[in-house]
Amino acid sequence: MMEWTDRHCRYFHRLLSKRARLYTEMVTSAAIAHGDRQRLLAFDPSEHPVALQLGGSDPYELAHAVEAGLSFGYDEINLNCGCPSDRVQSGRFGACLMAEPALVAECVSAMQSAAGGSVPVTVKCRIGIDDQDNEGDLSRFVETVASAGCAVFIVHARKAWLQGLSPKENREIPPLDYERVYRLKAALPELTMVLNGGIATLGEAVTHLEAVDGVMLGRAAYKTPGILADVDRVLFGEPDAAPAADMVLERMLGYAAGELMRGTKLASITRHMTGLVNGRPGARKFRRLLTEESVKPGAGLEVLQGAITAAREAKGRECGHDSCTSLKLDGVTGCGQGHRHFGGHPSD
Repeated sequence: MMEWTDRHCRYFHRLLSKRARLYTEMVTSAAIAHGDRQRLLAFDPSEHPVALQLGGSDPYELAHAVEAGLSFGYDEINLNCGCPSDRVQSGRFGACLMAEPALVAECVSAMQSAAGGSVPVTVKCRIGIDDQDNEGDLSRFVETVASAGCAVFIVHARKAWLQGLSPKENREIPPLDYERVYRLKAALPELTMVLNGGIATLGEAVTHLEAVDGVMLGRAAYKTPGILADVDRVLFGEPDAAPAADMVLERMLGYAAGELMRGTKLASITRHMTGLVNGRPGARKFRRLLTEESVKPGAGLEVLQGAITAAREAKGRECGHDSCTSLKLDGVTGCGQGHRHFGGHPSD
């Protein structure tokens, strides 16, 4: 998701789930060719497994972007053929590429050659664009791109209108058609199909996994990141309990301290954290401190510490223990004093 899933967001989300595959913002192959690669591609080793999502339509340029991504250690390279924004279309990448399956296949072939089999090259797409939205069109697109070596498709189960709808409207107005993705998987069982679009809960994810190979959560994971705390247990069968919010926040304090020393603004980190305790005592004050105080000149660790303290105190009042420090994320009540393939971060 553009301007959302940056390295600070991914570090935060990794504290919540060890197993979910994280995805970068879409980075254009042109930016990698001409820009600051360290700023665009660097990430913390703790983010693994992490995928680099690319935007572009020049096979040569995309191949070099793959080589750059491999040099930084990404675990997957994904080509975005699903973002419908005007800015993306003007650069001839994103969802408009669904009208040119042969070109996408050429791009994927070049990317596969550059990857040399060391990491998977995957494609993210919609179920259709404009009037090119019947099942035959989708099947032709997928089969053409698969012939170039792509074995994994992340399919947003909405069509995209390239004219007349904003990117936000394209996420909400075209109806979801999960059944079409189910049928695509049934028709092409040799391919890995990951479903994206409108999935709000892990219960919904489990249901979808009866028909497809994986699910991708985007805005649900970003706006209510606590959902990620149960991913390892619910979707991967891990026995460990969900991480406690206070443990995650303490880790973020340490991370923020290091980033502030490098000149990062506090708000660049805390803006990703505001939804962590949504629906829990102290959530409103927690959000207010992070959104209003973090942007002030000179804002430092005391802002994040204050937000943590506010949430803990609210939890203590609810439990009747002033000393309660347990901020749970797994829906389990009480304070401790007696009282499969999964991805996140779509870009379209």
